[in-house]
Amino acid sequence: MIRRLLVATAVAALPAVAAAHAGDAAHDHGLTAGFMHPFTGLDHLAAMLAVGLWSALTQTGRRMLAAPFAFAGLLLVGALAGLGLGAQGLAVPGVEPMVAASVLVLGLVAAARWRLGATASAALVGAFAVFHGLAHGAELGGGAALVGMVLATALLHAGGLALGDALRALAPVWSRAAGGAIALLGLGLLTRLVIA
Repeated sequence: MIRRLLVATAVAALPAVAAAHAGDAAHDHGLTAGFMHPFTGLDHLAAMLAVGLWSALTQTGRRMLAAPFAFAGLLLVGALAGLGLGAQGLAVPGVEPMVAASVLVLGLVAAARWRLGATASAALVGAFAVFHGLAHGAELGGGAALVGMVLATALLHAGGLALGDALRALAPVWSRAAGGAIALLGLGLLTRLVIA
């Protein structure tokens, strides 16, 4: 039952992913703009998928949802903080390197199927989620856009959970390949930031 729900949720997300770059939603501050925002940045998209992937590969039952819920909640906290800081003209240093590092680390832990307890997993992804939120908060303008962002985050986590659930039954090489691809993306993002 859970597997079917996760697969259905992931399939339902496909039209949103396909339309992610359509129109001029990036300059809007409504629900739709907030919903589309995580789909338009490969770093955010990969990290959110990795959270679901890792959770499905290493947790069972309700514990599988601990890290995704922590990420979504602390993403919102970071976004609200970023919104407030942006209004005051303040910037938190290291936001983009931490976002890139999150992609690398989350890809590695998924590839390794690194088992942590639900609380420790939630703490790890939650720390990264704050930086993702800081990056989003200043861009979105608050209100309905933040609600849309959290809804899209939940959908991406569900997609990652569905992928992890499917890969868990297969040979470990497939989950290692998926996590490794995410980690390589993170390494590329970090390298680009260092060179720039």
